[in-house]
Amino acid sequence: MPIGIFYDQIRFEEKELFKAAENLSIPFKRLNVDNLSFTLDKKEVEIEDVDIALLRCVSYFKSLHFSNYLEGVGIRPVSSFKTLQVAGNKLFTSMMLIRKGVKTPKTVLSFSYQSALNSLNKIGYPAVLKPIVGSWGRLISLIGDKYSAEAILEDRQYMSPLYQIYYIQEYVDKPGRDIRVTVVGGEIVSAIYRVSPPGQWKTNIALGSKSEKAEVDSELAEIVLKAAEAVDGEFVGVDVMESPREGYLVNEVNPTPEFRGSMEATGVNIPEKVIKYLVSLAKR
Repeated sequence: MPIGIFYDQIRFEEKELFKAAENLSIPFKRLNVDNLSFTLDKKEVEIEDVDIALLRCVSYFKSLHFSNYLEGVGIRPVSSFKTLQVAGNKLFTSMMLIRKGVKTPKTVLSFSYQSALNSLNKIGYPAVLKPIVGSWGRLISLIGDKYSAEAILEDRQYMSPLYQIYYIQEYVDKPGRDIRVTVVGGEIVSAIYRVSPPGQWKTNIALGSKSEKAEVDSELAEIVLKAAEAVDGEFVGVDVMESPREGYLVNEVNPTPEFRGSMEATGVNIPEKVIKYLVSLAKR
């Protein structure tokens, strides 16, 4: 039975996944979810022979809702609805990591302007305010003092309700980089440092950070695999910060990871490993 690769935009990663499936002679379908519609109580003809679905939508909400539909009609999505639901939401991820004993930065939660100010006083400045859903470092604010906090929180009051859930994290004085570890099927397949450009505190590749190969010691491997397992992650990117006081801290788990920087820095053929893992699922 063919594998389905579902997307809403074709980026470097999707092209490489298509190429890997072709090179391995694995039958697959490439399907743009924007061109499809689905009756909820049945498999549509376009997917009736698909058993395993790799979800590669840029839109988190498309993948989340589509995964629920796929599971309802008997198709196994990677990532699963549970993984997307938890790992796609920073608050849910933090709660799950804490529950599973995975070290993560100190975080506080508030639901109003005043309680957010109180939370910032509790956690101390500088602190980081993040939207609970989002990627590529967008709308993440480094708050240095009460005055900037008041201005940023006031802006949030005029945004959608999602942005009025205040997820506030301690600022970790990391060494100008973080670590992105890619996990496929319970195995660490690559690890890179994402090194911030001068004057930038964020480490997202999308914001200009450079990728360098990283070595994985036993402590890092343990915390990464525990984090992936905590969200039932089969193909995930685990982001880890190096705290001078607390060591490795898991910051986020990405359920639809980009991997161009990881491939370029390590030479690992991540798409091939992903396709082989999907084939192994189809054979079970």
